[in-house]
Amino acid sequence: QVQLVESGGGLVQAGGSLRLSCAASGRTFRYYAMGWFRQAPGKEREKVAVISGSGGITYYADSVKGRFTISRDNGKNTVYLQMNSLKPEDTAVYHCAAELGRPGVPIPAEFRSWGQGTQVTVSS
Repeated sequence: QVQLVESGGGLVQAGGSLRLSCAASGRTFRYYAMGWFRQAPGKEREKVAVISGSGGITYYADSVKGRFTISRDNGKNTVYLQMNSLKPEDTAVYHCAAELGRPGVPIPAEFRSWGQGTQVTVSS
């Protein structure tokens, strides 16, 4: 497990951009796949994007593909979510999460370490 702290959320108008950051503790950050999830009002938690430990493999939900970019800087123990062309339906609490990858399974199905979240609100 690692400790995760998100930042960068806020209020933005539709069409605008935000970059979320997630700072992680530990000396084994590079071994963890990192994910961004969101919990929107009236909706279940949604997996938004995931990146493998090396950064070489990524996953995006169809709802954000082409608009959001996940990246990481293992030297800074930080993962980012660049969000462009934001829509009101992107409004949610965004959480980052971490899980050890495995050879042949760089994108875990489940995540066990979670940050407390940062609010993103997109106005129309």
